[in-house]
Amino acid sequence: MVVRTESAERADRIFHALADATRREIVALTLAGEYSVSDLARRFPMSFAAVQKHVAVLEQAGLVTKERQGREQRVRGSADSLREAHRLLDQLADVWRGRLDRIGTILADPDPDPDPHPVADAGAHLDPRDGKEHCHDRDRRSEES
Repeated sequence: MVVRTESAERADRIFHALADATRREIVALTLAGEYSVSDLARRFPMSFAAVQKHVAVLEQAGLVTKERQGREQRVRGSADSLREAHRLLDQLADVWRGRLDRIGTILADPDPDPDPHPVADAGAHLDPRDGKEHCHDRDRRSEES
């Protein structure tokens, strides 16, 4: 069973939201300045409703905030959420750097440990009844004698 933490669920929402090119562009625009949803909708070749849905996904992820000003919904980007996404990516990069460093160490070792599971001789096999290795040629010779 996989236990989900609030932090992991938040990371999933952030990266899901950033996986879409339109949403990434909306985040970039709203980090540079505040836009109404109508202003954003005019910038994209899609319906107003589609842009509203993109903004809703971004808001749920915490990447933008919406504020009502009269009849308009004003959208502003959240740098804090992007910093959190950056921190999460840094953590993943550290994990992978460590793994790649260990692989590099293993590959650079001039005297690697012998294989703990050497391949048996081509003519030999493990008998599932007794777990011992038997050689076909030797077995045949002893049967012929």
